[in-house]
Amino acid sequence: MEANERQEQLIADSLWVEQAIQFQLNRNDEVLRQIGSEIKSAKLKKEAVLERFSTILKNNREIQRIAWYDASNKVLVDTRESLQASAERLPLPHFEFGALDVSEETVCLKPVLEINAKNAYLMHCQIPLIRDERRIGSMMVSYRMNALLEELVPWWFAQDNQITITDIDDRILAERSAGGSGKNVYTHNRALELPSLTLVLRTNSIKTEPKLLSNLLVLSVILLSIGLIWSLLALWRDINRRLAAEGALRQQVTFRTAMENSLVTGLRARDMTGRLTYVNPAFCRMVGFPAEQIIGRIPPMPYWAPEAIEEYQQRFTQLLAGSVPSEGFETIYQHASGERIPVLIYESALIDEQGKQTGWMSSILDISELRRAQELTRQQEEKLHTSAKLATMGEIASMLAHELNQPLAAISSYTTGAVNLLQAGVIDRSLFQSALEKVNAQAQRAGQIIRSVHEFVKKREAAREPLQIADLIQSAMPLVELQAQASHVALQWKIRPKLPLVLADRVLLEQVLLNLTRNGIEAMQTTTPEKRILRVEAVLDDDNQHIIVSVKDRGHGIPAEVAEKLFSPFFTTKSAGMGMGLNICRTAIEFHGGKLSHHENPAGGTIFQFALPIQDYPSAAS
Repeated sequence: MEANERQEQLIADSLWVEQAIQFQLNRNDEVLRQIGSEIKSAKLKKEAVLERFSTILKNNREIQRIAWYDASNKVLVDTRESLQASAERLPLPHFEFGALDVSEETVCLKPVLEINAKNAYLMHCQIPLIRDERRIGSMMVSYRMNALLEELVPWWFAQDNQITITDIDDRILAERSAGGSGKNVYTHNRALELPSLTLVLRTNSIKTEPKLLSNLLVLSVILLSIGLIWSLLALWRDINRRLAAEGALRQQVTFRTAMENSLVTGLRARDMTGRLTYVNPAFCRMVGFPAEQIIGRIPPMPYWAPEAIEEYQQRFTQLLAGSVPSEGFETIYQHASGERIPVLIYESALIDEQGKQTGWMSSILDISELRRAQELTRQQEEKLHTSAKLATMGEIASMLAHELNQPLAAISSYTTGAVNLLQAGVIDRSLFQSALEKVNAQAQRAGQIIRSVHEFVKKREAAREPLQIADLIQSAMPLVELQAQASHVALQWKIRPKLPLVLADRVLLEQVLLNLTRNGIEAMQTTTPEKRILRVEAVLDDDNQHIIVSVKDRGHGIPAEVAEKLFSPFFTTKSAGMGMGLNICRTAIEFHGGKLSHHENPAGGTIFQFALPIQDYPSAAS
């Protein structure tokens, strides 16, 4: 009887698992067909289709990839483009359909072995897209066979059974055996009917045949144990009732005492006259006075700081009048040693069991560490600004050396030519003047490059001064040109004439401009040479209150999932980046009262822009 029950239970559970797999596959098919309907009605663009596909992948971990083909089996959208795993770079199979084949039924291929670190089997199913009795494309969804068992087979079933999926040739495509290998005592095979494909779901229980003797022994032990427990319960029933009441009271007292002693938040209670009636150990440690010295006292309290006496008296008067603040407030306490302690206080009314107010309860937080942490954070941010500038200079150091070689080589060439003319006895004033002018121009170019780098890396405190945005952009151009020339990027800039002055720190804004232009140049590494154009613009906004500086590239753009974390500290998509560049840029712009933002470039790529408030100065009016 027990063996038959186990076999019947195994069959029922196998049927349930088979139906669960079928249901999930059918549901995925319905979701994709709904997307296909929107594709056929031209309601979805490629970007929207990729986003919908990515959502399906996120919610259904048994699916590995989804792709959309056109009528000529060309891939239009493939989720592998948004993934980085090497296994995702394997090509997707596809069906070859005839011109008259307009069937809308899903077709599943025989699972194939995926050659990667896991060596798992993949099953590809294709959903045709038919419009006006004509095939306009198809969608391909790839399932990981092992994931079907891992995601769709409940843990309790996998714990008691070895589950495998095989094809009609008994080739094992997927296996799950959380509890070990099956004993081949209770087994069941269930056909898994898929579109154009039949697989077999095989379950093998890890249970062995029941043993009558062991069952009888277990039953005897259980019956004896029940009898013994019943006897003990009957004997100790009255004692346990009395001990339970005493233990509950003792436990409540112990728990309350331990809770109050372990709190790091100070607690104090006062009656309706303001007399202190209770303090916990944390409050005593906070103010440096033992409980017996302050309980029973009325204001003024010994832990009140002399410079805040008026504030304490005002708040105490409001409290006695029944005005309890709904939010916490900050103040200062004086420790017994004389040290000042910043604290955050929350007040609430004490209500007894009859609903009558008997006093006030206060919770006090020592925020000294918070204040020290805030000061340390401020200092660290200042250091990060300096470090980021040095990191930027490290990246352009090699290009700077290359760029200086050009004017130095030109100077050497012109001076050598002049020496050769002198040695040959040829005295031509115009040639000598032309050579010297060219030598002077190249020397000034090299000097300008060195001065720009020196001003950029010079460490100093942030100091605002009135400046012209046009002058700022022109001073940063030599460094930007260094980066652009190394990447074969063309520079364009458009600056509205006679822009108002802004009150800003020149070096901080140069750092922001260099960082944004460097990101734009790096984003166009894979762009075709004729489209590598970096454009810098400076205009006045519609309200004539801000100057908008824009850096426009025509690179690969920013995916939505990256855009959400773009300004987060230590988030980067670069292998050698620290993830602090854009965060520091935003901090620098907000330091000037402005805002840094980004959006998609209609011509392709991304537009980063920051807005700076203008300042009315006499020089600006002139």
